Amino acid sequence: MTLREDGPTVTEPEYADWRTFEALSLTPILEQALDLFNENGYHGTTVRQIARRVGVTVPALYYHHESKEAILVALFELQMRELNDRAEAAACDAGADDVVAQFSNVVEAIVLYMTHRVRHVCLDTELRHVSADSRSRYAATRKRLELMVIDLVTEGVATGEFHATHVAETARALLGMCQSIPRWYQSGGALTPDQVAARYVDIALHTVGGSAARARLTSFWTP
Repeated sequence: MTLREDGPTVTEPEYADWRTFEALSLTPILEQALDLFNENGYHGTTVRQIARRVGVTVPALYYHHESKEAILVALFELQMRELNDRAEAAACDAGADDVVAQFSNVVEAIVLYMTHRVRHVCLDTELRHVSADSRSRYAATRKRLELMVIDLVTEGVATGEFHATHVAETARALLGMCQSIPRWYQSGGALTPDQVAARYVDIALHTVGGSAARARLTSFWTP
C-alpha cells in the first residue's frame, strides 16, 4: 500500500450543509488507528499493529507521527475541529438576530455529530492516557464549544427568551447530556440521528426555560 501522509490529515470539509455527514478522508494511518483504538482500546493497540494494518514499516509510521500518543492526539484534534466548525456553521445558518434558532441549531449540530461520528467521540475515554500538555490543548478546543453555548444561553436570558438561573452550569449540563449520547446510541437502532436531535433540542429548550421559544418552534420540530 502506498502511504500518503504529506498533506492535511483530513480533507477540509465545507459545512454549508452542516446536517450532512460524509465519510472523513482520513490518512491511512489515522483511519487504521481509529479502527484499532475502537477495537482494542488505546493501551491494547501497538504501533506495530497500526503499521501492519496500513502496510508500512514501524519506522515509516514514525516518520509521520512521532508516537502512538501523537496519533491519538491528531484524532482528538480532528474531532473537535469538525464539531466546533459544524456548530458555528449551524449558528450562522440561523441568522444573526434569532438566538432561539441559533441555540436550537447548535444543539442539533452537536447531537448529529454525536450520532454520526460515534467512532470518533468514543475516543474521549482514552484522553486520560495522553500527556498533561496534550490534555490542556484538547481542553482549550473543547472550551470553544462550551463558550459558544454559554454565550447563546446568556443572550437568550438577556432577551427574555430563556429563563436559566445559572447560565454557565446550565450550558455545561447540556453539553454533558449531549456528549453522553455515544454511550447508548446505536446506528440502525430505534431512533435515527434526526429523531435523537429533535428530542434533544426539545429537552434543551426545556432546560433553559424557553417555554415560549419552544412553542415557537413546535411547527419545525417533531420530537
